[in-house]
Amino acid sequence: MAEEQGKTGKGINTGKLATSMQKRLSRAQEKVLQKLGKADETRDTAFEEGVANFNKQMAEGTKLQKDLRAYLAAVKTMHDASKRLQDCLADMYEPEWFGKEEVDTIAEETDILWSDYHDKLADNSMIAMDNYLAQFPDIKARIAKRDRKMTDYDSARHHFGSLQKGKKQDQAKIAKAEEELGRAQKVFEEINVDLQDELPQLWNSRVGFYVNTFQSMAGYQQRFHKDMGKLNQDLNDVMTKLDEQRLAKKAGKDWKPGPKKSEAAAANHSVTPDAAPKTDTAVAAAAGAATTAVTNGSSEALPAGVIYKVKAMHDYAATDGDELEMKAGDVVLVLAWENPDEQDDGWLMGVKESHWLENKDLLAKGVFPENFTQKL
Repeated sequence: MAEEQGKTGKGINTGKLATSMQKRLSRAQEKVLQKLGKADETRDTAFEEGVANFNKQMAEGTKLQKDLRAYLAAVKTMHDASKRLQDCLADMYEPEWFGKEEVDTIAEETDILWSDYHDKLADNSMIAMDNYLAQFPDIKARIAKRDRKMTDYDSARHHFGSLQKGKKQDQAKIAKAEEELGRAQKVFEEINVDLQDELPQLWNSRVGFYVNTFQSMAGYQQRFHKDMGKLNQDLNDVMTKLDEQRLAKKAGKDWKPGPKKSEAAAANHSVTPDAAPKTDTAVAAAAGAATTAVTNGSSEALPAGVIYKVKAMHDYAATDGDELEMKAGDVVLVLAWENPDEQDDGWLMGVKESHWLENKDLLAKGVFPENFTQKL
């Protein structure tokens, strides 16, 4: 019994193989005849355009996936480099230096920002990209299957036509060929109709996918750079205070850190109900005092708008475009602020006296720390 079943199974497998080989041979012959112009080929210009768009869309998606992975790897590399740099700063930053705890906190928060940015890209953009491309292999396989079934249909159509045109017509063969043609046409049309609907839909979906992908990436980048910019500003403030501490120790002066420029500006711009507005009379009085002010016992009047003079006791390197760079020994003409609300605590506005003497204008003005100077 088992032996008979084995022979039967072997016979079925042999039959399937023979049928498959016959189909391949028939398709190959049909393709040769079509290329030689001896047999017509079923053509669908709209479908061929859809396939061209499909191939273009798949190629573009594959390239985008590759570039997105490269970008993600670069973010990981930048994260690792940033962490090593921040850890190096934290390790060498001595405990008695100004802002030791702040530096450690900035290093920790910087690492968290990079990790969060990388994870959002990996968990959202890359997963969406992979899901988008996952649909292409199945459709590609069905396009190839449609091509095979179209060749089968053409072959059956040509075989049926040749039998009908033969001198000796065998009605049984003609009937069988017609039946095979009907089956081939049905199989081809079923898969053809599905692809005719899917390909245009897939092609049109690319716009929405690109919008969602780059819009989400832009949002992640915007938040990341905004938060990272704040941490960088905090680190810059700490470095500025550390340099002030160094210069004060070098000069043998007591030093006490003032508020950050950003904090002072925010405080000066906040208005409380009890704060009385400055009147035009007060502003005029300040301007008049500035005009009539005199230097060290000299009867020479200072330029209009200058309140008094100071002398720089230490070098000061400007860190912002609105700051005044000074060398120890420079004399600076202190100016009244056009809008007193903009003045930061511990900072003055002025012009180097050398600039005034050479150009007779007060245009090259800038802000500078008061504790780096001595009033004359």
